[in-house]
Amino acid sequence: MNKPVILISNDDGYHAKGIKSLVDMVKDLGEVIVCSPESARSGFSCAFSAVDYLRLKRRHNMGDTEVWSCTGTPVDCVKLALDKLCDGRWPSLVIGGINHGDNSTVNSHYSGTMGVAMEGCMKYIPSIAFSLCDASENADFEPLRGYVRKIVKNVLENGLPKGTCLNVNFPKAQTFKGVRACRMTYGQWVKEVETMQHPRGYEYYWMVGHYRNDEVDAEDTDQWAINHGYVAITPTTMDVTDYKFLENMKSEDFDV
Repeated sequence: MNKPVILISNDDGYHAKGIKSLVDMVKDLGEVIVCSPESARSGFSCAFSAVDYLRLKRRHNMGDTEVWSCTGTPVDCVKLALDKLCDGRWPSLVIGGINHGDNSTVNSHYSGTMGVAMEGCMKYIPSIAFSLCDASENADFEPLRGYVRKIVKNVLENGLPKGTCLNVNFPKAQTFKGVRACRMTYGQWVKEVETMQHPRGYEYYWMVGHYRNDEVDAEDTDQWAINHGYVAITPTTMDVTDYKFLENMKSEDFDV
């Protein structure tokens, strides 16, 4: 009962290799509770279920770790776990991941893995999102173990600033050159819609796209770090205010 409570969720589903690997990496660092979607919910960001009811289902434990699935989004999982599963014990840490795929640059805005961390952050709980730049369902997460454990231990011991969570992205590699503290890369997804012809005669669409890095040579960014073999850690805030522009606005006259 004296162990810190660690709440873990993801957007790949409770059955994903990434979340199972994460639990195995941190299970001795606290009392771990898993509540994650019953199936993949990639791209759900901070969405929650405002019109549909939700169900929780107890799954087979991962060793001694209590595992639940939820019919909703990653954020729904965090909300339900805090209210229904933690039994009055407020988590010391919320973790999203380990995601199968890259959540650096603007991907962080779409990511359900980051949605988990942002929801924890909005509850003032230190929170981390871990992602590996390998979308394969059989991705190898073992090279991440030492780094994940060190980052988790550091946050459990030292906390994070109020309103700040960590977005941690690993390149697909067996070894890493080190860790870089980075800012988010400016980039965008282009050619995002692919038109297809249904056999019954109508058009339908797939959301696809290609990522374009708009500052390839900027060495202080998360994409540069990942592309050059480093683990990228980007501190991310829930406060989206542009304070510099805010000061400029204060000198403007908007009265009518």
